[in-house]
Amino acid sequence: MTTFRRRHALAAAASFIALSSVTIAASAKEKPDATIEIVSHSADVGVGYTWGDGTLTYGAHKYHFKVTGGDVAAVGYSTMKANGVVYDLKHLHDFDGTYGAVSGEATLNKGLSDSLLANTNKVRIRITSATEGARLAGGAQGLTFTLEH
Repeated sequence: MTTFRRRHALAAAASFIALSSVTIAASAKEKPDATIEIVSHSADVGVGYTWGDGTLTYGAHKYHFKVTGGDVAAVGYSTMKANGVVYDLKHLHDFDGTYGAVSGEATLNKGLSDSLLANTNKVRIRITSATEGARLAGGAQGLTFTLEH
């Protein structure tokens, strides 16, 4: 990838992150209902695939869940460690589902991102993540969280 293309791609990814930061700032004043921790991996050639595991802390209990999903446009491989806060979680079963986001990632060795995800049950999750690897992704993203029973 030429230096010009790399800079253009990094600028596009930064724009996605900046746009989502406006929405994230609005949720910063709310009291979260739960917290999550995620470790996931992404491998991509055009369309990306993500998989991993997480822990939801809701009330005094911890629940394990699986993460699967992908990106519309991505290339590379990365490992992500993320922490997040969950809003509008009224019932545990509302956590399960596919969460959508418009986000961007530009990782060359190490990277950071902040995203806001939402599912059809109106549960929102603000995730702050640290990534390692070499990956460039931008656009629509979908992640499915499935509680392990």
